[in-house]
Amino acid sequence: MDSLTQAVLGAAVAGAGMGRYHGRRALAYGAALGTLPDLDVFVRYADPVSSMTYHRGFSHSVFLLALLATLITWWVTRRHPHRPYSAWRLYLTIAAALITHPLLDAFTVYGTQLLWPFAVTPQQWSGVFIIDPLYTLPMLLAVIYTLWRGVRPHTRLLAATLAWGCVYLAFGTYGQYHHQQRVAQHLQAQGITVKRTMATPMPFNTLLFRVLAETGEDEYIEAASGWLDRNPPEYIRHRRGHDLEAAVAGHPLYQRLHWLADGWLRLDEQQGWLVVSDLRMGVTGNLTFRFVMAERDAQGQWQHITPRDYGSRADPRPMLARLWPRIWSDTPPLPLEQWGAQQNGAAE
Repeated sequence: MDSLTQAVLGAAVAGAGMGRYHGRRALAYGAALGTLPDLDVFVRYADPVSSMTYHRGFSHSVFLLALLATLITWWVTRRHPHRPYSAWRLYLTIAAALITHPLLDAFTVYGTQLLWPFAVTPQQWSGVFIIDPLYTLPMLLAVIYTLWRGVRPHTRLLAATLAWGCVYLAFGTYGQYHHQQRVAQHLQAQGITVKRTMATPMPFNTLLFRVLAETGEDEYIEAASGWLDRNPPEYIRHRRGHDLEAAVAGHPLYQRLHWLADGWLRLDEQQGWLVVSDLRMGVTGNLTFRFVMAERDAQGQWQHITPRDYGSRADPRPMLARLWPRIWSDTPPLPLEQWGAQQNGAAE
């Protein structure tokens, strides 16, 4: 999630847990703890694939954050032996302010390595978009109100906004499951084999979802499905580029990207470059993460290179302008073919 949301979440957690003892200072402590796991962005890597795949790694591990909470609790209790609250309450508040950060990140589609150092596929529960006002604003307003009016008499207000956030995440997580099933059933009814699906909310809401379906051929299907739809989901087929995978299959960074994305990758040849795209974020025509990972030499053979950002993306404003009316009505549907053509070009 965005940095503002993480800071506000940490402030709300600490305010609910320790506000009656520390007042407004609890909000400041919580905001700092809630931001702490993202300090890994200051670690510099040699290439954009490493920067992407190592982010949300060790600093988002629930094991390391639980240990850090233990160390902070020990330090505070040594400095303040006559505090009016138990060490256990302090530990739970600190641990919650720290660990809710990666847990919230795991509800996005990016992928969060909650179980680092174990090399399991990062968690990506896809229940909320990376910026969602309906999740953040109630909590932000509660934090601002308690800063103004005082935290001690309003800890229940902070707890109520945390409960709202949990309900909202549950709704979004169920939504991605529901729309995966809806799209898969629609495709299978048309005789299309569906091997697996993935869904994620479209920007700034949990009413409209983008769904990817992997078929048995060298293609994937991209669909849009909303809670208020009256018609079947609109969808478009895209080529996956599996025939190009041999050129980068041995590239360690391609393997790492494949692991992080759980295989949801697309490969294209563009002007002698091999471009690898993460299909999970953005839409085809404006995918967020695209990397050049190989290029042809003078003999036409693929050679691995240090990855670099491809950097060719369409203007997102037409898509964003169409999303708001599409939430409420699927007539007309999203112009998926138009957006896909912007990126696919001759690769289709």
